[in-house]
Amino acid sequence: MNKATSVYLFLFLTKSGKGHPERNIPMVKRKTKFICQECGYESPKWMGKCPGCGQWNKMTEEVEVSGPARRGAFAHSQGGSAILSKPTPITSIESVSEPRIHTDLTELNRVLGGGVVKGSLVLIGGDPGIGKSTLLLQVSSQLANKGHQVLYISGEESLRQTKLRAERLDIASENLMVYAETNLEEINRTIDQTNPSFVIIDSIQTVFHPEVTSAPGSVSQVRECTAELMRIGKTKGIAIFIVGHVTKEGSIAGPRLLEHMVDTVLYFEGERHHTYRILRAVKNRFGSTNEMGIFEMKEFGLEEVENPSEIFLEERSRGAAGSTVVASMEGTRPVLVEIQALISPTSFGNPRRMATGIDHNRVPLLMAVLEKRVGMLLANQDAYLKVAGGVKLDEPAIDLAIAVSIASSFRDVPTRPTDCVIGEVGLTGEVRRVSRIEQRVQEAAKMGFERIILPANNLSGWKGPEGIQLIGVSSVSEALQAALGG
Repeated sequence: MNKATSVYLFLFLTKSGKGHPERNIPMVKRKTKFICQECGYESPKWMGKCPGCGQWNKMTEEVEVSGPARRGAFAHSQGGSAILSKPTPITSIESVSEPRIHTDLTELNRVLGGGVVKGSLVLIGGDPGIGKSTLLLQVSSQLANKGHQVLYISGEESLRQTKLRAERLDIASENLMVYAETNLEEINRTIDQTNPSFVIIDSIQTVFHPEVTSAPGSVSQVRECTAELMRIGKTKGIAIFIVGHVTKEGSIAGPRLLEHMVDTVLYFEGERHHTYRILRAVKNRFGSTNEMGIFEMKEFGLEEVENPSEIFLEERSRGAAGSTVVASMEGTRPVLVEIQALISPTSFGNPRRMATGIDHNRVPLLMAVLEKRVGMLLANQDAYLKVAGGVKLDEPAIDLAIAVSIASSFRDVPTRPTDCVIGEVGLTGEVRRVSRIEQRVQEAAKMGFERIILPANNLSGWKGPEGIQLIGVSSVSEALQAALGG
């Protein structure tokens, strides 16, 4: 082969992406694409409106790197290709209970399904300043005091800033190592050297892989870094906690794929002006979902609240119109909360409907039922509803309590302080049965309530505790007659 032919062949193979024919130098391809920051929809060109989620101005440009460099870094993201798997009958798979490691926070253990599972990947999201780093630093200290090696990786704070928080929380343990780094290759190398049992990443939006050309926090970086962390945790049996930023709507920033990849998704909620924080599980492969843990933020860190019903009802105004107590199920735990309603004549052409802690679409629906089935004239009334204590409720069993609160405020007739209302309301005005009625009634009896207004279909097959009067109702009209009279 002469020189001219060799140069021609080199240029041809380089343009085709096959690299140098003699030196075996591969060609790394770079392709530009546009990814939606909300749903992760990919498009070869920019579009103003995302076809996946329908949001405007969410498509951002990303440079995708393909070739051996990318394949070498992420080919084993699902646990390695050295072990070849084959289809196995489900009856021949051995069932093994996952060993769990308990922390000193009982509320956190319940939300996680009984404790921390080795090799699990847990994502924690919440508003800035809500206490995510404080919670994870406390958990790191507790696990370190039990003899476990913990590696706390901070991508947003320096070592001195983390030390200041540790001094405030009175944390000092030789097994707790702090590392300030955002390069994923350096993080992986440090994990290999220290061999920890637990790793905390604060936060995933600051971590980047040098072989992915997009900026830290982008869809590609978050997706690939999470896949690499998942591979590390699964292959080495390390429990990894990662902190995720949230958008202004309250959902975790980045692609929706991030929540699908991890084993557990926790949301840390609460108002900045309140000391109480709520840790809620929306996904858990090792336990029940919608589990809730209550914490109180104090000067020296977070303390768990053992009886949240007492906390939510301690400032309740007795004898006030528009106040109703409902027993809501949060995962496996019944919680008593107060629903407040304020109904007043409107000063505008269109009456206002506002709600805090419940779905705002549920308020006009229940007001329409009261107007159509009970005969209340609410079309010219403003309605303001709130769940006291900052907790958010989304189950159908709170419908009847909302309706009773609205009727109580509209008629200016207070409910009994010892009444608890439970039930789902249909559009025809019927009161439908709810689940786990025994646990709800037991929690109400423990808190000193004397009468429980509940669906009539829930009365069969069990017996209530002594001293509790169970009033079964089949319609909203019967419920209002029992709760308000007249």
